[in-house]
Amino acid sequence: MTVTYVIDGSAITGLDSFWDAIGEAVNGPGGYFGRGLDAFADCLSGGFGTPDDGAFVIEWRDHVHSAHALGHEETARRLEGLLPRVHPTNRARVEAELAEARAGRGPTLFDLLVEIITDRTAPGTLRLR
Repeated sequence: MTVTYVIDGSAITGLDSFWDAIGEAVNGPGGYFGRGLDAFADCLSGGFGTPDDGAFVIEWRDHVHSAHALGHEETARRLEGLLPRVHPTNRARVEAELAEARAGRGPTLFDLLVEIITDRTAPGTLRLR
């Protein structure tokens, strides 16, 4: 039986609220399902609340609202927070990504989250509504 996890996209105001929403969708109130892009990708691979057989769907309702909230402005905010901690060999790349986000170009956090879901799960696992 396929389990459906529903994300209420109208409640997404930024990346922190996305982590809360996906955590609660999968694991109930206060639930955890990653709080970083790598942790989120790992959680999608199983063992963190989703069925072991991978029979689940993430239904992201009002995803257009989420796409705006997780757009270039929020992407730039995240990159600004990463910059002081980034390894020196990655600094130029993060600075370039930050410049692109500030200019309203390049992939957004919404784009990255959608990519992670589609890359780490079976086809059809993500339903954007």
